[in-house]
Amino acid sequence: MIQLRSMLIPADNSGAKKLMVFGISHKVGKYATVGDVVNCVVRGADSTGIVTDHEKVKVLVVRTKKEIRRKDGTYVRFDDNAGVVIDKQGFPRGTRVLGPVAKEVKDVGYTKIASLAREVV
Repeated sequence: MIQLRSMLIPADNSGAKKLMVFGISHKVGKYATVGDVVNCVVRGADSTGIVTDHEKVKVLVVRTKKEIRRKDGTYVRFDDNAGVVIDKQGFPRGTRVLGPVAKEVKDVGYTKIASLAREVV
């Protein structure tokens, strides 16, 4: 469950150190979960990274601490809340995706991010 002012860990090598959520689409609702796109602001960035500090970016949520129920009745949850910085076309701005990614990301249509990930859970 990602809500306004939630802090996300970047799961890519875009150069961001933390991401703070400042906008969630009304289509998504009050809370975002895995596979949803949220608006974030970069809090701290590497000087050699792709993104800059205080830049507004779109982020795809790939991991949440709150468990997700799947259609087969199983649940999946992760140790952190993480997201991948994406561009307007939905492609990742970084070149690598770090850590596991939920299967729901691929089901929503972000196959490029799922293929870059080391593990799809």
